[in-house]
Amino acid sequence: MKKGILKLAHSQIFKFMFNHQTTYRVRYADTDQMGFVYYGNYARLYEIGRVEALRTLGFQYRELEASGIWMPVYDLHCRFVQAARYDDLLTIRTTIAQPPTARMLFEYEVKNEMGTLLNMGQTTLIFVRAINQRPMPAPADLVEKLKPFFV
Repeated sequence: MKKGILKLAHSQIFKFMFNHQTTYRVRYADTDQMGFVYYGNYARLYEIGRVEALRTLGFQYRELEASGIWMPVYDLHCRFVQAARYDDLLTIRTTIAQPPTARMLFEYEVKNEMGTLLNMGQTTLIFVRAINQRPMPAPADLVEKLKPFFV
């Protein structure tokens, strides 16, 4: 996974990116017969993390869609490390490791209350004009809101 870097005078390398964390309590409806979070629900956890991360930037999907821009998922990768279970309080960490272009890459880590890594994943979303379903550059206001994280 690529990270934005900035070299300083003393040859130190610092990584710059946007990070956000949100929590989610596992409900009974999220689990399978074994009491584990059903594997298909991890994409929903990623969406929760992604939407809340963008919301903290003052960028909301509802407003984006109202302006005629969609962000469909282009690619999704998911890696299971350990099972999440009913009533676990999960922390979803969402990272935007590079500035958006016509695509936007999100990275995720899902941990339990003890900080144990349960799952990690990545989604790539693309910006599309709703009127013709054609790709487009990232909206300028989103690029501006993320600019301070990629100095």
